[in-house]
Amino acid sequence: MDETTFQTKLGELMGEIATLPAGEREKLESLAKETQDRHAQLRKSINSLQESLDWLRLSVKYLVFDLEATRRENNYLRQMLESNSEEGN
Repeated sequence: MDETTFQTKLGELMGEIATLPAGEREKLESLAKETQDRHAQLRKSINSLQESLDWLRLSVKYLVFDLEATRRENNYLRQMLESNSEEGN
């Protein structure tokens, strides 16, 4: 269920609750408000998690780039050492 559908359904529910007698209405309004608050908190948590995952993906890309650069440097240095040892013999 997307955000728009959820808000529409919650609005419909609040409209239906408003037609009930006062004793029943208070309890159901409280539950609907709690549901709305929990939904907002869940949405906030999901957004935070998405941001963390984006940061993690970016960090992994940088680490892979650094690893590949280090491997290239190591290969280059090994070739230099091998060529220096061959020239020394």
